[in-house]
Amino acid sequence: MADETKKPDAAAPPAAQAQTQQPVQVQVNDDNALATYANFCRVTGSPEELIVDFGLNPQPIGVPKDPIEVKQRIIVNFFTAKRLLAALQMSIARHEAVFGVLETDINKRVRPGLAQQQQAPAAPAADKK
Repeated sequence: MADETKKPDAAAPPAAQAQTQQPVQVQVNDDNALATYANFCRVTGSPEELIVDFGLNPQPIGVPKDPIEVKQRIIVNFFTAKRLLAALQMSIARHEAVFGVLETDINKRVRPGLAQQQQAPAAPAADKK
């Protein structure tokens, strides 16, 4: 019986071999994964690893009055962090291509005039003509 799996040509240059290989599908079992929402993250670390903390900030505008409770902590080495960065950049780029640019500055996302109303005290109604 003949072997029907294709093997890269030994004479082909390494770049050509890499192009002929199909991506490997990694199987993942997420049956026991816990999903948690976070609107806050903090990145710290050491020379060997990065520590990414996730939590819920109940007061997302301004400086929170109470400490933010960290619910999840992910510790990764820098190689994994770089792969995560590339995956996140690709995902964000695809999202923005479909839905538009994501503005991370909350002051630029609020309705026009709303931020000015909150900053300046309202003039008394009697003064208006």
